[in-house]
Amino acid sequence: MEEYYWDNQLEYLKRTRDLYYNDDYLEFLVNTVWKVSKPVHIIDFGCGFGYLGLKLLPLLPKGSKYTGIDKGQKLINKAKEYFLNLPYETEFLVADTNQIELENKYDIAVCHAFLLHLSEPKEMLQRMVNSIVNNGKIICFEPHWISGMASYELETCKQSQIVPLGVLQKLFEERTNNTGRDGNIGVKVPQYLSELGVKNIECRVSDKVNFLHPEKSQLDKQKLYYSLKEEGVGGIPGDKDLFIENMIQRGISSKEAHVQFEAELLFSQVFNMDSSLIYAPNMKITFGEKSTL
Repeated sequence: MEEYYWDNQLEYLKRTRDLYYNDDYLEFLVNTVWKVSKPVHIIDFGCGFGYLGLKLLPLLPKGSKYTGIDKGQKLINKAKEYFLNLPYETEFLVADTNQIELENKYDIAVCHAFLLHLSEPKEMLQRMVNSIVNNGKIICFEPHWISGMASYELETCKQSQIVPLGVLQKLFEERTNNTGRDGNIGVKVPQYLSELGVKNIECRVSDKVNFLHPEKSQLDKQKLYYSLKEEGVGGIPGDKDLFIENMIQRGISSKEAHVQFEAELLFSQVFNMDSSLIYAPNMKITFGEKSTL
């Protein structure tokens, strides 16, 4: 049986999640935007180690329930471990979200950085809609890679030197054309939900801006720096010839591939724990309501 990739990515998932949101903004969404005033039962598609449950349950009305579903047995085991001594009612299912069909019994269906990995995201959105009761909510936290890539500022470098947006946009689009997987899906979810008949659709953007600077405490610098590195910020591009070949195979020209290599190489050389770097992921948060009327 083929090993599930994300089962071996727990450290990456743990280290990078805090780059995306401030807790007070999530509290604002729950109380002021979504106006959740009574206990709800949430179903989390592709829940991983239960990140959204850990974030949302303390903010929801007492008596709320959380069901997480993921293909990864190791991830589900870790989720159960994290929730073991917490005062929340939870349930975790090991299942392929592309195959499971859930009855319309949940109040809210959520996902986080999940749809971008799927070749048929609209089919998954339909499953999510099917899983909730009439007037229930669907909430998707998904990335828009190109806006995130546009939101770097590294002292001593021009942004165009380290993040050539034109090349990256072309790479992202070719990836979607070739595989169906779309790192820019966050900005497309509102349209997809509209096509599925979801009502009262809105989209927000995450408020988190990560600021690494030399005056931070050593502990804070280390935590943020290694989270950024885990996310791929300032990563070493590796062997030049292999890098160029891979980029060309992904649909860009030799000239564009060389530009991308030099940009990533420069970024890796100038970025360190004492850098002054600003990075805003710009995660899109789309939500709407199911209506069968």
